[in-house]
Amino acid sequence: MSTRDVVAGALWRRQLLLVLVVWAAIYLPALGSLEIKGEEGRRILPAVAMLESGNYVVPYVGGEPYLRKPPLVNWLVAASFKLFGVQNEWTARSPSALCVLVVAICFVTVSRRSLGGNGALFAALMWLTSFGIIEKGRLIEIEALYVSLFGLAMICWLSSWVERRSPWLLWIVPFVFLGLGMLAKGPLHLAFFYAVVVAVVWHRRETGGPASGWRRIAPLMHPAHLLGLGVMLGIFGAWALPYLQMTEGASSMDVWVRQFTGRISGEEFDLGGWIWNIPRAIGYCLPWVILLLFVPSAFRRSGDGQVARALAWGIAVPFLVVNLLPGGLPRYTMPLLVPVIWLIAMTLTSPQLAAPRGWRLARVLFATTRGFVVGLSLAIAAAILIYALALVPFLRKREKVRNVAAQIQAAMPAGERLYAIDPEYQPFLFYIRSPLTYVPRVGDLPPTARFFVVESKKEKDVLASSRWGERPPREVVRVKDYRSKTVILYAHDPA
Repeated sequence: MSTRDVVAGALWRRQLLLVLVVWAAIYLPALGSLEIKGEEGRRILPAVAMLESGNYVVPYVGGEPYLRKPPLVNWLVAASFKLFGVQNEWTARSPSALCVLVVAICFVTVSRRSLGGNGALFAALMWLTSFGIIEKGRLIEIEALYVSLFGLAMICWLSSWVERRSPWLLWIVPFVFLGLGMLAKGPLHLAFFYAVVVAVVWHRRETGGPASGWRRIAPLMHPAHLLGLGVMLGIFGAWALPYLQMTEGASSMDVWVRQFTGRISGEEFDLGGWIWNIPRAIGYCLPWVILLLFVPSAFRRSGDGQVARALAWGIAVPFLVVNLLPGGLPRYTMPLLVPVIWLIAMTLTSPQLAAPRGWRLARVLFATTRGFVVGLSLAIAAAILIYALALVPFLRKREKVRNVAAQIQAAMPAGERLYAIDPEYQPFLFYIRSPLTYVPRVGDLPPTARFFVVESKKEKDVLASSRWGERPPREVVRVKDYRSKTVILYAHDPA
C-alpha cells in the first residue's frame, strides 16, 4: 500500500469519526426522554400488537386493522422492542436515528469517488444537520425511514451514474431500497426518483456531442432497469399479496385510492396552510438551502454542469408540483433533500465556486469551505445537545399523554387486566403497564372483566347495556387528554 493510500485511509477514518460524533450529539441525547406525540402512537401500538399476536402482516391500532400505511416502520419498532427487551420511547425511536446514520455513512463511503472526499463529508454533515432530518430523525415517524430509504437509492444511483458503473449495478441496487420504501409509505417516492433520473439521463452527453432523440433515454430501456423494477415489485408484493388476502383486498385498496385522490383533489383543503407549503418545505433543508444561490456561478464552464442542471430541474419540477397540489403537504417533498444536498456538495467542491460581488462574508466563508461546513455542523450539534440537556427536563413537566395513563393505572390494582372498548387511536394505551385487551363492543366484555375504559361519547352505550343486571359499573376516573377527548375508567364487580 502506497503512502498516498495510507494518508487517504487515515483521512477517511477521521471524517467517518466526525460524522459519528455529530450524529451522536444530535440524535442520541434525550432521545427517549419525552413522551410520544403526534402520529408516533400509530407506529408504536401496531408494533406492540404484532409482538403480542404474532401477526406481522396486518398492523392493528385499537384492535382494528390499520389500513392506511404499509408496516415496515412497525416491523422496525417491533424488532427494536424485541432486541432490547424493553418497550419505551428510546427503543421505539432508535430505528429512526439509525436510519439517518446509515444514510450519512452511505454518503461518506459510496459517494466518495463521485463527490470527492470533501464533497462526501459535506453531504453527510448537511444531511445530519438539516432541520427536517433532525425533526423527523428524533421521532418514530415514517418520514425518517421513508426519506432515508429514498436517500440510499438516490445516492447509489447517482454514484453509479457519475462513475459509469455497470447498468446492472446502476439499476438493481437502488430498486432494492425503493422496494423497501414502498413498504414504508407507498409509491410516491418513485415520482421524485424518476424526476431526477430522467433529468440526469436526458442531459447526458456522449463522445462526439450530445445525445439526441431516443438515444437520450436509452439507459432507461436497458434490461437491468426492467429487472430492477421487478425486484422492487417483488419486495412489495411479498407483503402486499398476503395482506390483501387477510384484509379483504377491495376495502384496503379503497383506503389507498382515497388517500391518493385526496392528496390531488384536496378534500380537506386549507388555504392558510397551502400558502405556507413552499416556505415550510424549504425550511426542511435549512440552513444549507441558501447555498443553492451559488450553483450557477460554480458550474459556468465545468463539465459537471450537465449533472448540476439536471439535478436542478429534477428537484424543482416535482417540488413545485407536489407543493402546489390542493392536498399537498410540505413533508411530502422531503425525499428531495438528498438530491438537493448532492447538488450543494457539488457546488461547494467546484473549483469555480465564487461569491458574488459585495458578498464579503460569503467570500470569507468560501475561502475555507471545509471549516465553514464542519464548524456550522458542530454548532448545530452543540445547540441540539444543549436543548436535550437544558430544555427537555423542563418539557417533561408539561406531558399530556403519559399522565392520562398514570391516572388510570393508579386507580387499578396492580396486575389487573384492563379492557379497552373500541378505543380507536388512544396514544396513552402505550403507557398502560397492566395486561391490556381490546374489545369492539360492550357486549364483548368477558363475564370476569372488572376494569374497562371507554370514550365519553360511548358512555350511554355502556350504561344502557342490559348485561349488568343489578350490578351496574361504577365510574372510577374521568380524564380529558390533549385532544379534548375524555376517557372513562369503569369498575365492575361480577356476581
